[in-house]
Amino acid sequence: MSGLKYMKTLGIIHCDLKPENILLKQKDKSGIVIADFGSGTLDEEIVYTYIQSRFYRAPEIMLGVFPYTQAIDMWSMGCIMIELFTGFPLFPGTNEREQLQLIIDVIGMVPQKVL
Repeated sequence: MSGLKYMKTLGIIHCDLKPENILLKQKDKSGIVIADFGSGTLDEEIVYTYIQSRFYRAPEIMLGVFPYTQAIDMWSMGCIMIELFTGFPLFPGTNEREQLQLIIDVIGMVPQKVL
């Protein structure tokens, strides 16, 4: 969470947070780092439209709401936290349509103003 807060102060959106991109700093210590900024962007220079790994993809990305914000990284982090707690992805859709349906089943319909 400290890493996300720091990235926000710098105006950085990671765009692909997932368990594979959160790494241990040292083998026997608890420190972690956020890795792989290959899809990352600055919040005022958004260039990518196909971003985020499906299980961690924010609804606004699936719905094509642009410009996106650092909120998409917070969505991904929430999904990761649930997965760490349960051992299973929260929204394991096999495609984007199923992914969105799983999200709607849990948190309800997307607000009309977003649609």
